[in-house]
Amino acid sequence: MKREDLTEKLLDIKRENDWSWKYITESIGGMSPVIITSAILGQMRLPSILAEKAADLFGLTENEKKMLSEVPSRGIPMPPTDPLQYRLFEAIMLNSPALKALIEEEFGDGIMSAIDFTLEMERQPHPRGDRVKLSISGKFLPFLYHGHGEGIPENGLKENQ
Repeated sequence: MKREDLTEKLLDIKRENDWSWKYITESIGGMSPVIITSAILGQMRLPSILAEKAADLFGLTENEKKMLSEVPSRGIPMPPTDPLQYRLFEAIMLNSPALKALIEEEFGDGIMSAIDFTLEMERQPHPRGDRVKLSISGKFLPFLYHGHGEGIPENGLKENQ
């Protein structure tokens, strides 16, 4: 079985049982609903203790349970063709030069981690139509300046911090 096949099996079980993502993520528990949903969709791995809970919930075989704990091949084709995924990509792509400039001014020369990272989604009621609120928090990782000499900063952290 390939990981994509397991994802389809899990989605079939979800449909057959009329389960919501909220039900699945609360039943498995222990991590962010975004990470658990990503794992069910084949983009993240579950620690063995949570893979066990997922296997019990979905009625999986031992090999399928083990597959949930394996590091997956992550990502989607770029640019995405799904309209919602494309709009998320577009929102980041169009605003990333400004975000880059603001992050560098605030922190210095570096990147925002996509590994030491949280992502949350919530619904916000609004009179003109409910809104999707995404909260992204990633650790700032300064570039390291290897071979720096005396008096030269060792990394890209803003010097006046």
